[in-house]
Amino acid sequence: MKITKVETIVFNLPMLIEGSVVPKPGGTPRTSVNTLLVRVDTDEGVTGWGEGFGSRIYGATKSVIDSILGPLCVGRDPTAINELTDHLQHSLGSAGRNGPAMYALSAIDIALWDIAGKLARLPLYRLMGGSPRKDLPGYASLLRYEDAGAMTHHVERALKRGFGHIKLHETTVAAIKVGRDAAGPDTQIMVDVNCAWPVNQAVEMARKLQPFNLKWLEEPVWPPEQHAGIARVRTRGGVPTAAGENAMFFDFKSMFEAGALAYAQPSVAKVGGVTQLRKVMVLAEAYGVDVVPHSAYFGPGLLASIHCIAAMPSEGLVERYDIDFAVNPLHDAIHPDKNGRFAIPQGPGLGVDPDLDVIEKYRIA
Repeated sequence: MKITKVETIVFNLPMLIEGSVVPKPGGTPRTSVNTLLVRVDTDEGVTGWGEGFGSRIYGATKSVIDSILGPLCVGRDPTAINELTDHLQHSLGSAGRNGPAMYALSAIDIALWDIAGKLARLPLYRLMGGSPRKDLPGYASLLRYEDAGAMTHHVERALKRGFGHIKLHETTVAAIKVGRDAAGPDTQIMVDVNCAWPVNQAVEMARKLQPFNLKWLEEPVWPPEQHAGIARVRTRGGVPTAAGENAMFFDFKSMFEAGALAYAQPSVAKVGGVTQLRKVMVLAEAYGVDVVPHSAYFGPGLLASIHCIAAMPSEGLVERYDIDFAVNPLHDAIHPDKNGRFAIPQGPGLGVDPDLDVIEKYRIA
């Protein structure tokens, strides 16, 4: 079997926004979401789908695939995943070991695993050795609203949807208190501040957040490469820490050695795909760190995350960004049930192929 074509596709889905408050994930108002897909075709008619981190940087990720990685894949055996991805990694040695270069590799790697599962006629999580299971618990990952009324509304909506875990993206004690009050004492809440503070301020803020009984404080330190600083927040701030959505494999090794993390959050569409995420999972187990992948995606990246979590020995949480669309290419596969749980696709590979009609309707590149 040989790869015959690698195609990139970008589509933009308008968000359904309730009320007058426009959410500000990352501090920037947003009313739609960009998704970058990769389609890998083979000479035997088997197609794999992947997703690389797109968002506002999709043009750079797309360019790496179109100009470098895609042509290198054509003519290669898609089932020799380790050999091919190692070759692609080496080809990126002078182009960057993080950022769009690795996002591009992630997209292709996910597609290769989709092909592998389809050839084996197994869902990906079973191909990776996971035990049979039907679903996984999810957590609602709210956007940043900076508005008490909007945040209360979305916390209450998440509770009505059956979520028992809710993540806030607010950065002030007052706003986080609003979220805790709305969630009530029995709901697990987490806070992601997206690398907001220098180390000393992060320690101080962690101490102020102790009364809210956080499950974790996520990415507290700027810059995120200050692994010893994250460890200081964990030990001196008295709150469990989580990080890793922007980290590569050896970053995780450094964080584990520093004792920085209670929860590791590799992102399948950034870290290098399923291949690298699996390596992080094995390393985390050796260090006794729980893995809760970052999965703020709505395409194959979310499906790949679900399969990787389902392959773990014990049940793990699936992150679901609190965004609704009128329609999406994966339809119900990205939606939780009434108990806040996500069905694990049981079809071969990722289990669900994107709806091409929806993609063409919203395609922008």
